[in-house]
Amino acid sequence: MKQCHSLVRKAIAGASTVCFGSLLPLKAMAAEEAEGVSSLAVGLDTLWVMVAAVLVLLMQAGFVLLETGSTRMKNAGHIAGKTVITVGLCSLVFWFAGYGLIFGESGNSFIGWGQFMFAPAASDSLPPAVFFLFQLAFAAVSLSIAWGGFAERAKLSVYVLFTLLFSILVYPVVAHWIWGGGWLGEHGKQDFAGSTVVHLTGAMAALAATILLKPRLGKYNRDGSANEIPGHNQVYTTLGVCFLWIGWFGFNAGSTLTVGDGFFAFVAMNTQLAAGASALSAMAVSWIRHKRADIPVILNGYLAGLVAITASCAFVEPWAAILIGGIAGGLVFVSAQWLERRRIDDPISALSVHGAAGIWGTLSTGFLASPELASKVGVGQGGWLYTGSLEQLWVQFYGVLAAGGYAFALSFLCLYAIKKWFGLRVTPQEEMEGLDLSEHGSYGYPEHIRTTNDEIAAHRTSPSIGGFRTEP
Repeated sequence: MKQCHSLVRKAIAGASTVCFGSLLPLKAMAAEEAEGVSSLAVGLDTLWVMVAAVLVLLMQAGFVLLETGSTRMKNAGHIAGKTVITVGLCSLVFWFAGYGLIFGESGNSFIGWGQFMFAPAASDSLPPAVFFLFQLAFAAVSLSIAWGGFAERAKLSVYVLFTLLFSILVYPVVAHWIWGGGWLGEHGKQDFAGSTVVHLTGAMAALAATILLKPRLGKYNRDGSANEIPGHNQVYTTLGVCFLWIGWFGFNAGSTLTVGDGFFAFVAMNTQLAAGASALSAMAVSWIRHKRADIPVILNGYLAGLVAITASCAFVEPWAAILIGGIAGGLVFVSAQWLERRRIDDPISALSVHGAAGIWGTLSTGFLASPELASKVGVGQGGWLYTGSLEQLWVQFYGVLAAGGYAFALSFLCLYAIKKWFGLRVTPQEEMEGLDLSEHGSYGYPEHIRTTNDEIAAHRTSPSIGGFRTEP
């Protein structure tokens, strides 16, 4: 009997060995498959964020066309050139210090510290290098927003100096407070893609510049009434808005940093709905006030909707996105009129589009954020409409005051120091000639500008047709 039991035990042991031995390759295959799926997911996320970073960088082309079209042709080349110069400089400064001041792990609730002269390390998740490029693109956008307050009257050297100061002292601090583990982020401030971090920060720098530079020559009369200084090319302005509109899908949807659950598509849908509602709202306001559909007003309305939904695109339902955009379209018109009555010369409406709409977009989640979406994103809580609580709105409110106040104060101090030491504004003669000539020695539209005595003489002596002189 004992011998029989022994034989049975040996048979069972042998069978177990065979079974477990045959399962080992299956376990190894399963592990390899899981690793492959994980690697594929990381690869797709990396590709998506890289595409999003390129889309956000493409917005610089939009800023060139928008600002050029909204101003006079004698400054066109200058506007295009200074954009390229300052984005390049911002890139170097962000690598040297900006990224570390936002995300450096040795910092505190006020400022990040570490990872200066950024050198990306290997990672099993989203590669640090692609995240760096994505964040750099955001910093460059905020800087380009600020240039709206400098347009047509600031020296090129001022753009260079302020790029250095803004990229170290202003933008990184606000970005750290909200996105880099700072105190506003710890309080649950909701700003998914940067209505405050990017847009309000840039707008407050533009406000400081506008105040210190003072209005353009001929903008206001002695009685305080304003003269319209129309931009020279509405097609450029419209194309600029289109480039920005396309780039915004990288801006908002790209901020999901992942493609796995398809949430980026929901964010993109909210972005488009808000923009469409805002454009229609701005057109309606223009029709009511001016009895016509003013193209610049409609374009500014479109941008205002995009700015407003930037903070809330991941926190609200589609109907709320439409409401947010609709309010932004009317708000940007009212804001621009209010600023003009106060003799604040804002050539491309940066203060209204990015400032007023940025504030509204940030506050909107305090009213309209869905608790389910806030839980999914992992920041803050539902808004008043769902919870009956004003707690999230309060966080959004003091976040706007703190971030906007800091950006304005530091920008004003930096520009005031530059004004005292180097001067901010070109001379009246240089401003009348145009910054293309005074700052760069050539014109963006050379064929439209006659500068030599020979050309003038040829024009005077050329034959005329129907009372008008023909081209020589």
